[in-house]
Amino acid sequence: MAKKLAVIGAGLMGSGIAQVSAQAGYEVILRDVTDEALTRGRDGIRASYAKFTAKGKLTEQEAEAALARITTTTDLDAVADADLVVEAAFEHIEVKQEIFRALDRVVGEDTVLASNTSAIPITKIAAATEHPERVVGTHFFSPVPLMGLCELVRGYKTSDQTLARAREFAEGVGKTCIVVNRDVAGFVTTRLISALVVEAVKLYESGVASAEDIDVACRLGFGHAMGPLATADLTGVDILLHATGNIYTESQDEKFAPPEIMRRMVDAGDLGRKSGQGFYQY
Repeated sequence: MAKKLAVIGAGLMGSGIAQVSAQAGYEVILRDVTDEALTRGRDGIRASYAKFTAKGKLTEQEAEAALARITTTTDLDAVADADLVVEAAFEHIEVKQEIFRALDRVVGEDTVLASNTSAIPITKIAAATEHPERVVGTHFFSPVPLMGLCELVRGYKTSDQTLARAREFAEGVGKTCIVVNRDVAGFVTTRLISALVVEAVKLYESGVASAEDIDVACRLGFGHAMGPLATADLTGVDILLHATGNIYTESQDEKFAPPEIMRRMVDAGDLGRKSGQGFYQY
């Protein structure tokens, strides 16, 4: 079992992946481009461990030991001896391809390269490397320490061995995996939530029902834990706009075409919870 993990990107997703991996016994190298980003990431991990400790789900000794297994760096060469690298950078194909191109030169030939992308085809990311067979999608869910699912995505050239090692890693940090056998944009989960969110936004935009009532319908009618518009606010309207836009560009399927009001909300800075205003006020 691979025991040395590198995570590229110390934001919410990257730090969450680092947190659960260190807790599961991995030696983790957390890499970002600035010391400030790394400090924020590490502080977030420490605060999250403290919450688990306060709830009795983790002892203080276990939390300290896990934190001690996380090393931070701005040097990409520091990930050279990792058994597996998970990229959790911004959702732009050019950014991800640049990272994977660099990783391909830095790491050993047996290292698995994984992307935490939620909507960008793995095949496109893998195409930037000399060894696309070792590239795989590991789409974790936010917040990573609390959510139980990991979507494993097979790119056009991903090998069976790579997929098996990605599954071993994800299950080893406590996640249940589903496998996406064909590399369609948005995979399974982002396609499903995007279709639901787009339709919910259209109903809201055209005045069919209020945001509250649309969300109540999904919660009480379908048993969803959270309605689609509240989910959009939690995820970030800008993030979902980008994801649905990616799927629409790839598929040309009209059901994924982002409604105009989503674009205007993003233009105005109404991004959801993180800005204090989205479909709801916070």
